Amino acid sequence: MKIVKFILSLLFGLMFINAGLNKFFNYMPMEKPTPEQMKLFAAFGEISWLMPLVGVVEVIGRLLFIFPKTRALGAIVILPVMVGIIAHIFTLDKTPATMAITGIMFLINLWMIIDNKEKYKHLVS
Repeated sequence: MKIVKFILSLLFGLMFINAGLNKFFNYMPMEKPTPEQMKLFAAFGEISWLMPLVGVVEVIGRLLFIFPKTRALGAIVILPVMVGIIAHIFTLDKTPATMAITGIMFLINLWMIIDNKEKYKHLVS
């Protein structure tokens, strides 16, 4: 089980490190956005610091997520970004493949949070 957790965490981490770096270097092609997505992206563009912040959080959160010692912290750091991704994909994108991958990634994130619940108890007591 430890090996499975490490492999999933590594893949999970690398996917989001890639996504975070893309926010700085724009090397991944995007599909043509819908009009609703265009409005959303325009709003994000008005807040010039938002995408770099999300990119930094994605890279740092996923680096923390990869390593067992810092995985609990990484899972919590990346959770708000993951919730935002879920909200976007399930309301605006709705591509079945994207929804499936995003859902699986969200479940992996939740699994790591639940798996490390003992480490969080002192934060909420």
